[in-house]
Amino acid sequence: MAPTQAEQQTQASRHQEVGHKSLLQSDKLYQYILETSVYPREPEAMKELRELTAKHPWNLMTTSADEGQFLNMLLKLINAKNTMEIGVYTGYSLLATALALPEDGKILAMDINRENYELGLPVIQKAGVAHKIDFKEGPALPVLDQMIEAGTYHGTFDFIFVDADKDNYINYHKRLIELVKVGGVIGYDNTLWNGSVVAPPDAPLRKYVLYYRDFVLELNKALAADPRIEICQLPVGDGITLCRRIK
Repeated sequence: MAPTQAEQQTQASRHQEVGHKSLLQSDKLYQYILETSVYPREPEAMKELRELTAKHPWNLMTTSADEGQFLNMLLKLINAKNTMEIGVYTGYSLLATALALPEDGKILAMDINRENYELGLPVIQKAGVAHKIDFKEGPALPVLDQMIEAGTYHGTFDFIFVDADKDNYINYHKRLIELVKVGGVIGYDNTLWNGSVVAPPDAPLRKYVLYYRDFVLELNKALAADPRIEICQLPVGDGITLCRRIK
């Protein structure tokens, strides 16, 4: 039986603003994915950190559980060992990465807020993977510029995950494309930006969604036109675009 017009409007309005971290048009279907495939296989440490983060007032910033599972498998598939993460928050995606890397794997993790990172750090330490993480507090761009200037980091990273200030995504890409190896992958999070990338001009979007939308649109257009990469944009979480450097 087809849904009534009122039901369609109710469902549409539910997804105009942030509901959960999935763009699936059915909350029940998303919950099915979580309960059937994600939660039963979620490492205990990731579950603990996810539940801890859910109590934080900025919990919307965290990586969704299904995306965490995806990142963990992706890193294993590409045999990543040397990685970078820009935008850490409490460290859910960072923990997913650390658990996927080999014992001697390394993650250069950068965030402007050490306090949020330290909220999740005890869980990361208990999981036995804190030694893989080199955390740097502060803006990432100056660090990236220093690495490029040093000349010894070019093409050394297997995987880079970016979930930070959307207005700097283009600036990150200009630098990260030099630091990731040929065949390596850069993942940009939130590239469907709460579905706002296709929202009409008069859509009732939250102010921060509206503010960053143009930056996300600019990034998506630039990535599609960049001949140095192959791309795949996936509707996982809030949208993630994978960029494989080919030259």
